[in-house]
This record gives sequence, structure tokens and C-alpha cells, in this order.
Amino acid sequence: MPATYAKPAFFSKSKSFYRRLFTILLTVSLQNVIAYSVNMADNLMLGSYSQVTLSGAATVNQIFFMVQQLSVGICDSLVIIGSQYWGKKNVPALRKVGGCGLKLAVAGGVLIFAICMLFPSQLMAIFTTDADIAAEGMAYMAILKYTFILFLVTQALLATLRCADTVRIAFIVSCISLVVNVGINYCLIFGRFGMPEMGIRGAAIGTLIARCVELLVVVGYILKVDKKVVLFSENPLKKDPGISHDFSVLATQILVQELFWAVSIPMQSAIIGHLSSDAIAANSIATTFYQYLKIVVRAMASASAVMIGSAIGRGNIEEVKAEGRTLSVIDLILSSILGLILFLLHKPLLSFYSLTDAAYVMADQLLVLMAFLMVTMGYMMPVMNGILRGGGDAKFTLYVNMISTWAVVVPLSFMSAFWWKLPVVWVVFFSQSDQVFKAVIAFLRFRTYKWINKLTRDA
Repeated sequence: MPATYAKPAFFSKSKSFYRRLFTILLTVSLQNVIAYSVNMADNLMLGSYSQVTLSGAATVNQIFFMVQQLSVGICDSLVIIGSQYWGKKNVPALRKVGGCGLKLAVAGGVLIFAICMLFPSQLMAIFTTDADIAAEGMAYMAILKYTFILFLVTQALLATLRCADTVRIAFIVSCISLVVNVGINYCLIFGRFGMPEMGIRGAAIGTLIARCVELLVVVGYILKVDKKVVLFSENPLKKDPGISHDFSVLATQILVQELFWAVSIPMQSAIIGHLSSDAIAANSIATTFYQYLKIVVRAMASASAVMIGSAIGRGNIEEVKAEGRTLSVIDLILSSILGLILFLLHKPLLSFYSLTDAAYVMADQLLVLMAFLMVTMGYMMPVMNGILRGGGDAKFTLYVNMISTWAVVVPLSFMSAFWWKLPVVWVVFFSQSDQVFKAVIAFLRFRTYKWINKLTRDA
């Protein structure tokens, strides 16, 4: 009698898969909402203190944006390799990957700190020519530069824990940071409860103390509570040549991608900024709500990278394919829901603003456009940065993003604004056009399954 074989499932039927996925998705989404709220609270308090103070902080936050992109590169590299080792239940190797992330975090933080220490006025001159704003920015950076290393190390530790499905601590840390930062900022910016009125320096001190508390909480959790990874049970900085090489290659590919993308964002903003004050206001409003919903998309990409990495580590390729197909369909459903939400709410959202007629029309058009783009971006990002990159296909995603950003988006944005002089909605469309065709590329690449790459080493 011939042997019979069970046909591989097209979608994952594992209840633990869905439970794990939505736990990570919900927790990371809430963490990102809290982190975004911290920035919003800072802006509101500094804005109510003085416009010059707000502008000074905004210039320094351009530098912190680069720190954040460095953090994304380090953490994504760590999660991609680390989750594969966790899938293999090779905890010692996961600790070594975490050590690689820590070393790169410290090195990157020290480098940026040194640049801020040695060239503060030169950095301010890049972002503003206003002497008062530059002075406020330098006062802010004089304190804030000490937070960069703390932030990078904390994020590397949290990424290591995320590889092992420990995600709730990140949400707890974000909540603590929100309370500490907002509370100290309120006291020191305005001089409340007998504290000195320090303005922008008070905001920087609040951020510094919050970053210290974040790191202490995470280290304390690893030393006293966590029983899976126990990152410090051996020297996390002890070098393993093989794992260090694998991590360095992957991190280089991802960091180059993040760096060049980060540089393009101010350029695209500058193009919009040269059109009109109405265009700036309309784009700012549309982008604000778009970014809020994008928090869920980023969380889905992060969750997808962990899920795919763990599946590859377990070694069952059919399981990897099934989980990948399941994730891609969930991405499409989720992105469609987010796009529909933005479309249905765009009129009520605009009612909160006092705008000129021209700005209102532009904002209305841009929100409708963003609702459409949310569908394509909400599918593309989790597939491209979650499934493909999480599967070890970082070189492919690097090439796609480099070509789309610098050969397509930036030139089209410039030409549509200054050569063709198209309406603002079309300029914004061209500045976001990569979200459309990268979604097609992501779908086609996903179907080949060439993105499935084993990045781990056998013991």
C-alpha cells in the first residue's frame, strides 16, 4: 500500500502562532504609541513656553532622528539573527548576538556623542541660521547628547529580549519613561513645585533622567526577573568571530539602507516646504495622522521579523512558507482597515483645525491620498521589512530601497514641484510613490521564496 503524505497547509493553523503574533503586535504598537506621545508632550510644553525654545529643540531632534535610525538598524539586525537562534533554542548564541548589538550600540553612541561634543555650532548651522534658535539648540544638545548612548543600549537590550518573545517589559519601560519625562519636564521647564525655571535645559534634563531610568529598569529586569535569555549570565561582549561576522554583514546592509532613507526624508520635506505656507500646513496635518496609523504598521513589521526568524530557526521550510503567506494576508487586511479608518475620519479630523480655504482643500485631498497610500504602505512595509528582511533577504531590500528612493522618488518629487509645477497633492504623491511600486515588488519577491535564508551557525 503506497505511503500517504499530508499536504502542507497553505496558511498556518497553529493557535500559538496567532497568539504570539498578536501579543507582539499589540505590545509593540502600545509601546510605540507611548513613545510618540512622549515626543508630542515635549513639543506641546516647549511650544507653550516659547516658539524659539520649540524651534531649538526641533533642530536637535533632527540629530536624534539619526540616532533613532541607527537604533532601527542595530535592533533589526539583532532581531533577524537572534530570533533564528531562538527558534533553534540556541540561547548561548542568542546572547552572543545580543553582545554584538550592544557593542555596536555603544560604538555608535560614542561616535555621535563625540561629534556633538566637538562640533556643536557646526551642527546647528546645518539646520538653522537664526542665532537665537541656534543658541537654544546648543543648550539643549549640551545635555541631550548624553542620552544617545543610554537610548541605544536600552533599545539593543530590548531587541534581544524581543527575540525570545519577551515584549511586555518594553511597554512597561515606555510607560515609566512617559511619566518620568513629562513630570520632570513640567517641573523644570516652567519652574513648578519650587523647582527652578530652566526652559529648554529642563526638557533636556527630563529626557536624560528618563533615559537613565529606562536603562536601569531593563538591566534590573534582565538580572532579576528574566529567566529565558539571562543576557548577563556570561560576558555579553565576549567576541565570537563567526557570529560577529554574520552580524556585521547584516548590520552594514541594514544601516546603509536606513541611513540613506533617513537622509532623503528632510530633502522631501524641504521640497514641500518651498511650495507655500498652505502646502506646509496641509502636509503637516495629513502626515501627523498618517504617522499615527503607521505605528501599527511598524509594529506589524517588527512582529513579522520575529515570527519569520523563529520559524526559519526551527528549520521547517514549509512552516516558514505557511507563516509567511498568513502574515502577508493579515498585512493586506490590516492595511485596508487602517486606510478605511483614515478615509472615513478625514473630514471629522479636519474640523479640529482652523485653516484657510486653500489649506483646507489641500489637507482634504492629502488625507484621501494618504488613506490610499496606507493600504499599499501597510502591506509593503511588513512584507519588505518584516518577512523579506526578517528572512535574511536584507541585500535585496537594500537594493530596492536605494533605487526607489534615489533614482525614482527624489527626482520625481523635485521635478513635479519645480519643473512641472504640479498641484501639491501630486507632489506629495510622487514623494510617496515608492509605497505603491515597492508593494508590487514585495509581492513578487515574496512569491519566489528566495527570501528564506538560514543565518545561523551550527554548534
